Amino acid sequence: MRRTTVIRTGLSALLLVGTWATAGFAPAAAAAPSPKAPASAGMLSAMRSDLGLTESRATARLAAEKTATAVEGKARRAAGSSYGGSWFDPDDNTLTVALTSAREAAAVRATGATVRLVKHSARQLDAVKEKIDALSAPDGVGGWHVDTRANRVVVEVVASRQNDTAVRAFVARARQAGPVTVEASAEAPTTFAAGTVGGDPYYTGNVRCSIGFSVRGGFVTAGHCGQAGASVRGWDNSYIGNFQGSSFPVNDYAWVNVGSGWWTVPVVLGWGTIPDRLVRGSSEAPIGSSICRSGSTTHWRCGTVQNKNVTVNYGNGALVYGLTQTSACAEGGDSGGSYISGDQAQGVTSGGSGNCTSGGTTFYQPINPILSRYGLTLHTA
Repeated sequence: MRRTTVIRTGLSALLLVGTWATAGFAPAAAAAPSPKAPASAGMLSAMRSDLGLTESRATARLAAEKTATAVEGKARRAAGSSYGGSWFDPDDNTLTVALTSAREAAAVRATGATVRLVKHSARQLDAVKEKIDALSAPDGVGGWHVDTRANRVVVEVVASRQNDTAVRAFVARARQAGPVTVEASAEAPTTFAAGTVGGDPYYTGNVRCSIGFSVRGGFVTAGHCGQAGASVRGWDNSYIGNFQGSSFPVNDYAWVNVGSGWWTVPVVLGWGTIPDRLVRGSSEAPIGSSICRSGSTTHWRCGTVQNKNVTVNYGNGALVYGLTQTSACAEGGDSGGSYISGDQAQGVTSGGSGNCTSGGTTFYQPINPILSRYGLTLHTA
């Protein structure tokens, strides 16, 4: 079924390129949310469904997350070298900043954040993680990240492989780097490869992936979806452009130029679950914030930001650094698709474990490093 979408911003109207959707899904209404409201009725409905929130709690949470995003930068500057990380707490809608010294507590509280004293600074924990990043990881190790709340580095191993000789040796070396905790996971993460509106499908060779975000002259997506120079086709099998740059592993990002009658728009598909979302910027949401993703397989799904700067081991030596972990589910074909918090672009789907039936964990490549790496400008409304 072909679906066309119309976006109206101010007095202008942009007609999007038609987008493919599975038969039975209704066209998504495309209206910008009221500037006075934190989200549309559709967004609140999705948060009720995926996060189990009442409408009033979802509304309060979105408003608090917007405030926390603005406060986080100020609080980090006030913390200085004592900064130990920060996270949003959805239970009481507060931003907490970890500090290694009480001297900066008053200045941090003055920004509107709460304070928790910890032993290790964010700089120290990042240094520990960098030491582990330099190790060669066996396939039984799923990845590692700084757990800001626990004030430690967490190494995840696949439960069925935790007694493998290579896994045990890796864990022993990781512990030598500093404060490390080992956690078991049910399965190893995989990429979600299986197509210039965020979440729309595109094809390269026999692979289907999803568009991340429109940039001036093209769109960004996941690097594992295609190599530089590869040709890209749209939902209707017409030629869009080519991969202009691609990095995987180490990073998982790429960008594709747009031509041949295709053009870019600052929109992420809501797939009929919510109205399509206008993209207005790329301010980074704190840990603990609600976040939603759009992809060509599982469409619109929501969760929370769990960890940042995560190293993920996709197996066969494919390590990817600097990813963000979420509880929003995804499946094959969702790779490259959009992660968005409110109206702020967050990143593109890299991979994860589990699925949207039993639930799972996903990882995204943050958007701002992609823009910086290729000198791109996000297309915003």
